[in-house]
Amino acid sequence: MQLTVHRRIHSKKKPFKCVDCGKSFAWSTNLAVYQRIHTGPKPYQCVDCAKSFAESTYLTIHRHFNSGEKPFNCVDCGKTFAESAQLIEHRRIHTGEKPYKCEDCGKSFVESTALTVHRHIHSGEKPFKCMDCGKSYAWNSSLIVHQRIHTGDKPFKCEDCGKSFVQSTALTVHRRIHSGEKPFKCVDCGKTFAQSTHLTVHRRIHSGEKPFKCMDCGKSYACSTQLTVHRRIHTGEKPYKCEDCGKSFVESTSLTVHRRIHSGEKPFKCVDCGKSFARNTHLTVHRRIHSGEKPFKCVDCGKSFAWNTQLTVHRRIHSGEKPFKCVDCGKCFTWCAQLTVHRHIHTG
Repeated sequence: MQLTVHRRIHSKKKPFKCVDCGKSFAWSTNLAVYQRIHTGPKPYQCVDCAKSFAESTYLTIHRHFNSGEKPFNCVDCGKTFAESAQLIEHRRIHTGEKPYKCEDCGKSFVESTALTVHRHIHSGEKPFKCMDCGKSYAWNSSLIVHQRIHTGDKPFKCEDCGKSFVQSTALTVHRRIHSGEKPFKCVDCGKTFAQSTHLTVHRRIHSGEKPFKCMDCGKSYACSTQLTVHRRIHTGEKPYKCEDCGKSFVESTSLTVHRRIHSGEKPFKCVDCGKSFARNTHLTVHRRIHSGEKPFKCVDCGKSFAWNTQLTVHRRIHSGEKPFKCVDCGKCFTWCAQLTVHRHIHTG
C-alpha cells in the first residue's frame, strides 16, 4: 500500500478528485483538507479567541502568533519565526536555494506555493471566482486579496505609524522603512536592498541585461517601470495631473516636484548655510559653493566647472559652435546673452 502511494510521486497520478471544482490530488488526506474550502468545516479551535482552523498545524501556528512566541531562530542573521517552515523558507534568502522547479518551463521557486500558483499559467486553471465582479483567480489567497477592493478592507496595520495595507507582504516590506532592514544583498558589489525586486533590477547593472523592449522604437530597459514611462513619449500620455493648475506630467515624481511651486515647500536644506530648495538636485549643485567641488572637466584644456551647463557653454570656445542665431540678419553667437545684446541693433 505504501509503495502504491509512493509511486504516485513518479507517475504524477492523482486519483482523488474534488467533486466541487474538479481539482485532483495524489492522496486522500490532501483532498479531505482541500474540500474544507468548499464545505467549511474547521474542527481545530483556539481556546483563547475561539477562531477555528481546517488543519491542526494552522492552529499551532496561530497560537504562536497570539503568544508572540518565535522559537525558530536563523543562525545567519538572528531573525526568529513562529514556525519552522517560515525559517526554512527564510534561510533561502541566504543560500539562494530555489528547490521547486516547473517541469513545463524550468523556472524555479523558493516556495512550493509559488510553484503551484505559477503552474496555473500553463494549465490556465482559475477555480476561484469573485462573486462581486466575476473575476477568476488561480489561487484562493489571490481572490481574498482581490475582494478587499470591493470591501475596502486593509487588515494589516503598521504598529509604528498606523498605515494599513491590503496584503501582509506589503506591510512586511513597509516595516523595513522603520527597521532599516535590507535583507537582499548583491553578491557582485555588496549593496543591500529592502525588496528582492529591487535587487533583481540592480543586478542588471552588472549583467547589462535589459529585458524590457519598446515595440515602437526598439529601445530597451532594465525594469518594466522605465519602459512604461518611456512609452508615454510615443503615446503622449501624461497621467499625473496637478489639481491646482491642471498641468499634466509623464511621471509622478515630476508632479510631486511641480506641486512645490504651489505649496512653497522646500524640503532640501543646506546644512552649511540653511538655504532650502524644492529639489534635491538643486541642493547638490548649491553645496558645491561651500565645498568648492568642480566635477565637470573640459577634456580639451582641463578647466573644471561646478555645473554641467557651464562646461557645455565653455566647450563652444574649442568647438566654435554658435547655436544662437539672429532671425533678422542670420548672425550667430556662442552665448544667448550675446544674441540679446545684438538684437538691439535691429530693434533700436
